[in-house]
Amino acid sequence: MTPQAALAAQIERYRQMTGEQRWDLAFELHEFACDMARAGIRHQHPEADDAEVERLLRRRLALARQL
Repeated sequence: MTPQAALAAQIERYRQMTGEQRWDLAFELHEFACDMARAGIRHQHPEADDAEVERLLRRRLALARQL
């Protein structure tokens, strides 16, 4: 399967999903991205507790919204 065919198949699968299924998928992907960002923050700031990690994550998200 070519990359173009794979993309077309994926788009077709998204079109077959209900709105709720697409919303759930978007939420899962957002949570996955936040988990990856948290891991990066913990790597950069090993001394940070959970509250500090969340503060830094929210700061990154706020900066991303400004772009």
